[in-house]
Amino acid sequence: MSLIEGDRRTFYQLLINTLLVSVINFTVWFAITFYVYLQTRSVFATGVISGIFLVLTATTGIWFGSLVDHHRKKTMMQVSAAASLGLYAVGFAIYQLSPRAAFTDPASVHLWGLIVALMLGVIAGNIRTIVLPTLVTVLIAEETRDRANGLVGTTSGVSFLVTSVISGVLVAAGGMYWVLILALVVLAVAVVHLAAVAVPDAPAGAHPDGTGEHRVDLRGTIGVVREVPGLMALIVFSAFNNFLGGVFMALMDAYGLSMMSVQAWGLLWGVLSTGFIVGGLLVARTGLGANPVWLLLMVNVVLWGVTVVFPLRASIVLLGAGMYAYMLLMPYAEAAEQTVLQKVVPFERQGRVFGFAQSVEQAASPLTAFVISPIAQFVFIPFMTVGWGAEAIGGWFGTGADRGLALVFVLTGVVGLVATVAALRSRPYRNLSSRYLLGPAGTAEPSPVDQG
Repeated sequence: MSLIEGDRRTFYQLLINTLLVSVINFTVWFAITFYVYLQTRSVFATGVISGIFLVLTATTGIWFGSLVDHHRKKTMMQVSAAASLGLYAVGFAIYQLSPRAAFTDPASVHLWGLIVALMLGVIAGNIRTIVLPTLVTVLIAEETRDRANGLVGTTSGVSFLVTSVISGVLVAAGGMYWVLILALVVLAVAVVHLAAVAVPDAPAGAHPDGTGEHRVDLRGTIGVVREVPGLMALIVFSAFNNFLGGVFMALMDAYGLSMMSVQAWGLLWGVLSTGFIVGGLLVARTGLGANPVWLLLMVNVVLWGVTVVFPLRASIVLLGAGMYAYMLLMPYAEAAEQTVLQKVVPFERQGRVFGFAQSVEQAASPLTAFVISPIAQFVFIPFMTVGWGAEAIGGWFGTGADRGLALVFVLTGVVGLVATVAALRSRPYRNLSSRYLLGPAGTAEPSPVDQG
């Protein structure tokens, strides 16, 4: 897009390369989850897989960020793809050499060897999610980075949409065989393609980092975050939003399936995922305005307002409209956070700060998901089925298990709305907004050299 200024040619090539790798990594992740359930029929096994995956994502972010800061960005992208390629090759060997009957036992060493190899391969791909926003800083002019971040969000939406289709088809066609064949081929192509792309490693005027080659340096990273007024509050706010978002992770499928078949529910989410793509393209077209910090909080006001409204009636139309609005606006929130970090954090520390933010924010959702399920099951569902809630508000809100889940959504939206309004009125918000407008150390950041 001509609205993006800087080394667009390199940026687009990296974006396409990342899209291919993301689609494959998500496909492997979805496929192994589907495969394990189909083979074992064990909800416990798939739940353990999801829990371990989320914990690993949360705990590796800081380490990955340190690797990104201490090594060339292109090198880390290649290391990420090569590590995934190698781990998928190990998984393929396990899959081919193991007796098929071993994969039907949820306690099988063969099965968990396959799961661990593929899960680590997917986790290795997270290095790219940290590298890419730092390369936006390198390649794209400061005034149009928000638009570039919108395109990054679009690739995530496309990955999710494509993955949701092809993973199920491939598993149905041949178990994990064709999934892993496709993964090995595409990752090999991605490694070869990226080798031919010249990627500058730092923007003009960037200062070298003096913390040492191989230090994780958590203390120093927290120090950098604290040095930027309001930045820690932004990360905590995003983590709090993810904490509330864990409610959706835990309960949304049960709520939707109470109103429609599993086939229709899957089709609906295929349609809803296009909202993420459209939202990212809109960011690329419109930008985020002069103050992305303000926009981030206003988007959250709308999102939590939607969360209060859509569960008020047991309606697929309300649910679909609410979730589409949610998907449409999420790229604005994600692009806003990335744009703020790219502006206020010194480039030589951005990998660690992005990794730190990823770890803190990703740790919140699984915690809520584990906690809210039993609360919904043993408190809210009885409350709206045979308890006082059914008597007090059941006449207009409705009764039954689905209305218990709906009440959890409404209360979550109210809490999120109150927290966002409080954040808008807070001193950290004002401080971070001022720092964003001034830039690092109150000076304008050099523009990247246009190489395309």
